[in-house]
Amino acid sequence: MARILIAEDESSVRTLLVCAFTQDGHGVESAPDGAAALDRLSRAEPFDLLLTDIQMPMMDGIALALAAKRDHPKLTIMLMTGYTDQRERAQSLKALIHDIVQKPFTVEEIRAAVQSALAVRV
Repeated sequence: MARILIAEDESSVRTLLVCAFTQDGHGVESAPDGAAALDRLSRAEPFDLLLTDIQMPMMDGIALALAAKRDHPKLTIMLMTGYTDQRERAQSLKALIHDIVQKPFTVEEIRAAVQSALAVRV
């Protein structure tokens, strides 16, 4: 199974995602903001997927995606947002990211999106 890093500042969403992907058999770590996620990326075994919210404190998901792709070019990156303006901002990253998932989403929707992203890696 895959190693997934989740960067999400809302603890309830972060917990939901960690539980869902752990139940699916993935190795999952999480971070409450982009700066903590970037630190985990540099200190841990390589991850297969970074799933990050766009709007977060300390370092937003777009800055995280740019830094992560620079340092880990094979990392698959997916962004999440509930804000239309943030989604539009992220469109310029289409060459670096796999997808942008619109919040709110169901567990089934996010599982399917992650499965799709991981399938591309194979």
